[in-house]
Amino acid sequence: MRRLITFPCEGDTLVGTVDEAAGETGLLIVSGGNEVRVGAHRGMATLAAALAEKGVPVLRFDRRGIGDSGGENRGWSDSADDIAAAAAVFRTEAPGVRRVVGFGNCDAAAALALFGRPAGMDAIVLANPWTGDDERDDLPPAAAIRARYADRLRSGAQWRRLLTGGVAFGTLWRGLRKAVRSGPRPLADRIARSDPAAIILAERDATAQAFLAAVAKRARELPIVKVPTASHSFTRPDAAAALEAAVLAVVRATR
Repeated sequence: MRRLITFPCEGDTLVGTVDEAAGETGLLIVSGGNEVRVGAHRGMATLAAALAEKGVPVLRFDRRGIGDSGGENRGWSDSADDIAAAAAVFRTEAPGVRRVVGFGNCDAAAALALFGRPAGMDAIVLANPWTGDDERDDLPPAAAIRARYADRLRSGAQWRRLLTGGVAFGTLWRGLRKAVRSGPRPLADRIARSDPAAIILAERDATAQAFLAAVAKRARELPIVKVPTASHSFTRPDAAAALEAAVLAVVRATR
């Protein structure tokens, strides 16, 4: 059964959704960006329903200033209190829950890496973790640009476009300049050190590629699960099934 709940957070009222089930390990879904708790293309609501059918209780919620919740939207980096409030109410609203696994995509993954353990979560699952918090232009992350250019250099059609003027050289030049830049990613380092139970990466997603490039030296040490998709939100049925399987594996292993 799915039901709505409300709970307090620093003087404001948050709204959440509980998918009830009998399992003792529950999943707390943190929404990314300014998405409401149903997620992109209802992906998080669909994931919650699928896991509840397999015995996993699931709580989703809107952080302050998003969707049905009150208060001011302070962004993912100031969501520690929201996540802690949701984790606490989960155990109250689902008394059978003894362990909580946190799951988030993009900047929600970054938020969980920073705030999940302090909120009392037993494990965290991070999908396409956001590391480009210092990006200020309209171009993809440098790692994604490099991957795209590598593909294009192998294409005869792209070489013909370049030679016949079919390429915007201003954009090309900006992309090349960004592609060769490299530098420390302190957020990526903190995410890698947050002891995630799994890091799920959509192989052709720009955010996932940026994360993988940022942690390249330690990638073999990380519990990375790659999904062959370009969908940041795992929207296609095969990608959604792979995401569900990876999350479920962590839930069942968290005892």
